[in-house]
Order: sequence, then structure tokens, then C-alpha cells
Amino acid sequence: MIITIFIIGTIFGSFFNVCIARLPKGESIIYPPSNCTKCHNKLKWYDLLPLISYVIIKGRCRYCKEKISYRYFAFEFLSGIMFLAIYLKYGYQLITLKFIVLFSFLFIISIIDLDTTNVYLCTTLPGIISGIIFIAINIFYKNHIYGYLFAAFLYSGVIVLINIITKKIIDMPAFGSGDAEVLLMCGLFLGMKLGMFMLFISFVLAGFVSIGLILLKIKDRMDYIAFVPFVAAASVITILYGQNILDFYNKLIL
Repeated sequence: MIITIFIIGTIFGSFFNVCIARLPKGESIIYPPSNCTKCHNKLKWYDLLPLISYVIIKGRCRYCKEKISYRYFAFEFLSGIMFLAIYLKYGYQLITLKFIVLFSFLFIISIIDLDTTNVYLCTTLPGIISGIIFIAINIFYKNHIYGYLFAAFLYSGVIVLINIITKKIIDMPAFGSGDAEVLLMCGLFLGMKLGMFMLFISFVLAGFVSIGLILLKIKDRMDYIAFVPFVAAASVITILYGQNILDFYNKLIL
């Protein structure tokens, strides 16, 4: 089962690569079939085997020998590892699927944010709808849902409030509107307690990295720094270790 989950993750990772490449351009993720971005030859099925094909063709197009970005291999491998890690953490239950779905959306959105400095509604809206579907399933199982709904609007509201304040102080928002959409989505998946932990870790990571980039003069104080990758990283930490860290913290203070 472990190998199967990893393989499934790499297959989805291959699909994530398609989404990352096409969605910012407004292209369909279904048609046309995958092709070389250089010579535009349609790729055969054996050119699309996750991880394996990249190794066999030595990271180059079979037809024109153009070098293929290492990101394709890296993203497939990372997706396989994350699918497996979430499965090993939670086992064969609904929460495993829920967190895999959340990771999938955050992975796509964060890489696109890094590439384009934009968060697109075509990536956040399906994630928000998916979160609502999982909440609806919770209703079916008679689980409490109010914390998830409150968390979703609270976290997105925090971004909106910060933007209002920074707009008045420095005449520009600190975050993009897409960041609020991403946190709305995360709230629907994580709920109040885990979501609050995720938000805290997001700001801590963003703060340290931003300060480091400014001190190293890689970025200026007014430069754009993608926030969604920090949300994605914090969400991964939360999914895998959040409850354990919170339990440890509660033992320390009680």
C-alpha cells in the first residue's frame, strides 16, 4: 500500500505540473495533450511516466533534445512523498483525503504564486468549493462545523484588515486579494485550532525569510514576496505535526 500511495502521489504530481504550466496562461488542463514546449511534438504515454520517464530520457525531450526542467521530476517526487507522509500519519480515513486535497491546491497555488506573483481565482475557487464539500460531509456525520466556517472568515478577514491598515499607512496593501482567498480555503479545511497554528507559523516563516532577503539585499522593503508558499509550508507542518506540537505546548503550560 505504501508504494501504491507514493505512485498515486507522483501521478498527481505530474498533473500538478500541467496545472502550474497552463492555468496562468488561461489554457485548458485537459486539451491539448502534453507536448514539448520547444518542438511541440505530442508526448507518448511512455514519455509521461512519473519520475521514470525523466530518468530514461535523461531530462531531455526525446525529439528535439531540449533540456526539460528539473522541476517536473522534483514536483512529482515531492507530491509522492507528501501523499505518502499524510497517509502514514492518518491512515485509511476521510481526513487523509481531506489533507491530501488541501496540500494539492496549496502546492499548485504556491508554485504559481512564485512563478507569476499572482494568485488566480481558477485555483482558489475549486479549493474553496472542495473545503465546503468536506464541511458538508461533516454535517452528514453530525460533526461540528461552526469552527471551520468561523476560521475561514476569520483568517481571510485578518488579511483584509492588515491590507486596510497598510493601505492607510504606506499607501499599498501588504497582501494580495488572492492571499485572503487562500486563507479562506485553509480555514475550511483546518478549522479553528489547527488553522490558528498554521496562520501563526505562516507569519513567522514569512517574517524570518523576508528579513533575511532584505538583509542580504536580495529584496527591497517594498518588493513583492509571495506569501502563499509560506502558507503552504505552514500547512504541511500543521498537517503532519500541528496537533503534536499543540499537545506538547498544552502539557508545558498546564
